[in-house]
Amino acid sequence: NAMNSPSSTKRTLLNTIGGEKWQTAGQWVTYKFSVDQSGLYQIATKFRQNVLDGMYTSRTLYIFSDDSVAEGANGYYHGIPFDEATDMQFSFADEWQSNVLNNGETDFQFYFEAGKNTITLEGVNEPMVIRTLTLAAIEDEVTYEEYHAQGGAAAQGEGKTYLTKLQGEDAARRSESSLYAKYDKASANTQPYSVMNTVLNYTGGDAWRTSGQWIEWDFIVPEDGYYNIMVKARQNYSRGSVSCRSVYIDGKIPFDDMQEIGFSYDKDWECQMLADDAGTPYEFYLTAGTHTIRLEATLGGMGPILEELQDSTYRLNQIYRKILVYTGAEPDTYRDYHIEVVYPEILEAMELESKRLYKIVDDTVAYTGQKADKIASAQTVAQQIERFIDRPEKITVEFKTFKDNITALGTAILNMTEIKLDVDYIVVCGTETEPEKDESGFLANMAHEIKAFVASFIVDYNAVGDVYDEKDEVVTVWITSGRDQGTILKTMIDDTFTPETGIKVNVEIVAADAILNAVMAGRGPNVILSAGGDQPVNYALRGAVEDITQFADYQEVLAPYSESSYRQYCLGDSIYAVPETQTFSVMFYRTDVLEELGLSVPNTWQELIEMLPTIQGKSMSVGIPSASGSSSNASASTSIASNTPDLTLYFSLLFQKGGDLYNDNDTRTRINDEAGVEAFDEYTRYFTDYGIPTVYDFISRFRSGEMPIGISAYSTYNTLMVSAPEIRGLWDFTLIPGTERMDENGNTYIDRSDWITGSATMMISTEDESLKQKSWEFMKWWAQADTQVRFGREIEALLGSSARYATANKEAFVQLAWSADDIKVLSEQWDWTVGIEEIPGGYYTGRHITNAIRKVINEKEDPRETIIDYVITINDEITKKRKEFGLPTE
Repeated sequence: NAMNSPSSTKRTLLNTIGGEKWQTAGQWVTYKFSVDQSGLYQIATKFRQNVLDGMYTSRTLYIFSDDSVAEGANGYYHGIPFDEATDMQFSFADEWQSNVLNNGETDFQFYFEAGKNTITLEGVNEPMVIRTLTLAAIEDEVTYEEYHAQGGAAAQGEGKTYLTKLQGEDAARRSESSLYAKYDKASANTQPYSVMNTVLNYTGGDAWRTSGQWIEWDFIVPEDGYYNIMVKARQNYSRGSVSCRSVYIDGKIPFDDMQEIGFSYDKDWECQMLADDAGTPYEFYLTAGTHTIRLEATLGGMGPILEELQDSTYRLNQIYRKILVYTGAEPDTYRDYHIEVVYPEILEAMELESKRLYKIVDDTVAYTGQKADKIASAQTVAQQIERFIDRPEKITVEFKTFKDNITALGTAILNMTEIKLDVDYIVVCGTETEPEKDESGFLANMAHEIKAFVASFIVDYNAVGDVYDEKDEVVTVWITSGRDQGTILKTMIDDTFTPETGIKVNVEIVAADAILNAVMAGRGPNVILSAGGDQPVNYALRGAVEDITQFADYQEVLAPYSESSYRQYCLGDSIYAVPETQTFSVMFYRTDVLEELGLSVPNTWQELIEMLPTIQGKSMSVGIPSASGSSSNASASTSIASNTPDLTLYFSLLFQKGGDLYNDNDTRTRINDEAGVEAFDEYTRYFTDYGIPTVYDFISRFRSGEMPIGISAYSTYNTLMVSAPEIRGLWDFTLIPGTERMDENGNTYIDRSDWITGSATMMISTEDESLKQKSWEFMKWWAQADTQVRFGREIEALLGSSARYATANKEAFVQLAWSADDIKVLSEQWDWTVGIEEIPGGYYTGRHITNAIRKVINEKEDPRETIIDYVITINDEITKKRKEFGLPTE
């Protein structure tokens, strides 16, 4: 379609395309068109998500101005106009939605050459349908005066005194499923109000924290005319911050002042009339009938400030890394390195960065009205840099503190991007109506506290949702992972499981350490969720857990789970739990740092060892989980070992050498076999011979580039995505390095075996056969893919991507919010995973492997002799425990 000049009206480029199959990378659609004049344009879409799962849909956009370029994106990544176009997100939409492509803050502007052009959209994740793709001129913003002048006559009848109250919990639409109605019992004036019952009475909260998220309400006005709008909201999350929202009426921001309305910190609800600086309410012209009002989260004036702060953090990390190469991570405080002579450009860069940071602090204070603790970290860095400029010898003295301050700055950016807000209700009223601004006073607050105190003696706060009478046959489920998880689980049970099966379920949230005492006292639940990996077998040895192989369909239930994920729950031919979550390791790497060093991603441990001189020669290192404990272990600590040590990599090396932890009968450990000794020797040499650190903060060092390669639990991906925005696009992850081996045909291959562990769902023993069958029905429902997918998506929608659910169900895992490339890597690594069985006395195994490792590292003992000596102690304990439980010892 031919386009006019950049001031032309909108022009549709296509009709409906897409569907369930348009989901993953490599699936793309291309559109060709012409424009008459070169310039900047916006691209608007009308879309809907084809699968209503509440997750963001992502697409990559390519622009080609040369007609000779072949259709399709593969091989033409130079066609991506800017970084943000690689992962454009379309919010959850259960009906047709219209929006201009944006990053949640700013509408993207795309440059098109005059003549023929091509746009390609490539799937990243989640299926969707696009009804229209429209190329549009960039419209000028409308002032309030211009907007008001375009309106009609004022209301003359009912509209003048009209008033309607839109309760926050009654929202008609929302950008994602996490923005559901919530309940508040802490305030005396939330509407509706109750201290006894859980009443849904507001929306927003922790989940409404990211720019671009929106909530929409429908309302009706009786006649054409002007109306006022008031919002009752609460921002009690971040002192010294302003939570902003854009106001849309019928899908459009009516005038420029509605781009941003701010809510400052206040512990109580605030009734804010949408008004100008003088307090005069804005008048919105509405025709008789139905309308929509949307509040969309926006960073407002903080957006440009945070962009500057993010860029500054990246540059500070570059400065840190440059000095690191010269001085090392721990410079000699008594030596003058003369950095100002060796690297004069660093001092110049520091001076410029200090000025930038001071300006950022000033801009933030001017915008928010006060200096909050978050932005204070920027001033701390600026002051420290000033000291470095005045006295360069201070750089090495305060070098570690300098790195810590940069890390704190990155964390501050993350916290400042969270713009949480609660909405109790919105009032739309005639211009001659004054809405009541209900505020809780001293007497109301005192009365509320008294009522809440009395209610605390009556209400069971451990129970979630509907509580069934114990006289009925009820399945009692305990969950240890948290109240948010328990609430979502109970909602799913009440709207799906119980209506389908008729089985009543009570859910209670308990601390993990309460389970043992309750079970021993005979007051435990029927089913325990999120049980530690060591618990099923240890409870089974004492007759406290049901063997799921007694149920005829147990193999069908376990079919979507890898055998490695439930090996830990097996004892003999019995299986005492169903896998729930799992974790295993992958290798993270900084693409930019490796490129600077001229290195490629290592495939084998030998390749990694050969890279170490180059990496360490620049005063950098790699991260390998150690028995000394490191923050890189995430949740990968094993109950087979103690809580602090992380034996993840030792176990992986053991499997890659062809070894195993125990013999076939589980009566003795095999780590004194040749494979076990070789794995132990190689593992300890990383720390004794190659100087790998035994204790480190992987997230911090990876962000700074000081540790460009690290082995860590794959869940670290989510942490990095959330906590390290300044390096987004500069890192990736892949399979862990492997060991070259030879198969039975004499062919070599790379063994990438990787240890896997996780949590489980187990059933407490009962003599009641009916209750046992009902408990099994619940476990089957909980273990199936659809249930796991819904639970995982709702948890991530509520708590963010850092809480992405690590389901052990492989069918469910691929349906969570991973990109196609990520799923490919994780699925391949998952196929290499190996589990370790839990055995009587197994706690001694991890404990003494740890002791052996520490003895070799700290006392320089011989690895072979050390591990063989500890094997004797380990086997003695295993034999002792097997006798205690009446099990064969040979």
